[in-house]
Amino acid sequence: MLDSLPWLTSTSPLWLKIGIVPLSLVPIVLLAETLHRYSNEKSELSRKIVHIGTGNVILLAWWLQIPATIGIAASIVTSVIALVSYQIPILPGINSVGRRSLGTFFYAVSIGVLIAWFWPLQQYQYAAIGILIMAWGDGLAGLIGQQWGKHQYQIWGIKKSWEGSLAMFVASYFVSSLILLQVQGNLWQTWLVAVAIAFFATIVEIFSLLGIDNLTVPLGSAALAFFLSQFLV
Repeated sequence: MLDSLPWLTSTSPLWLKIGIVPLSLVPIVLLAETLHRYSNEKSELSRKIVHIGTGNVILLAWWLQIPATIGIAASIVTSVIALVSYQIPILPGINSVGRRSLGTFFYAVSIGVLIAWFWPLQQYQYAAIGILIMAWGDGLAGLIGQQWGKHQYQIWGIKKSWEGSLAMFVASYFVSSLILLQVQGNLWQTWLVAVAIAFFATIVEIFSLLGIDNLTVPLGSAALAFFLSQFLV
């Protein structure tokens, strides 16, 4: 898709790159808030739309080579907004999930931490793996678990489903393998590392409480991807 925008590249002016990233989030937030306002039973869907959609911004930041300072600053601002939103319903469609959770705050923090870690190393793919596993893996796990989760189990008082956990594993595997395939090539290590990351992310998501998975899953998955790739490739 970005290839069809020749005026938008990593060499574009900084002001344009800084502007295009938040602008890309506007339709996502508007769609989520519209669903929340006019369809109360879809509050979880509206939250997952934001959850999945915002995660993809890491690819845009990677493509455009957004400076780390900008990404970290955006993470801090978003974290503050998330905390305020728990007290004042600024964007109720994002936090209304029927349970006490700091998930949105942890999500914003994890993006900043991963950018601070991997941008200076120019190892952008690991930040992308961590964030996209959280976005697509956890996002689809929640939606599929609620819609088709017929086989449930319980961990520390929180209900899960095998269907949701399977969705988490499959999505995590595809995210990891597709990114590593582009960066490392079609090596046996690529597929092995992707399986290990997917298994790890699924286990961590199962045992994380109160939205902490939005921190433990992306940071843990990115770290595992980084260290396994250094050791095996």
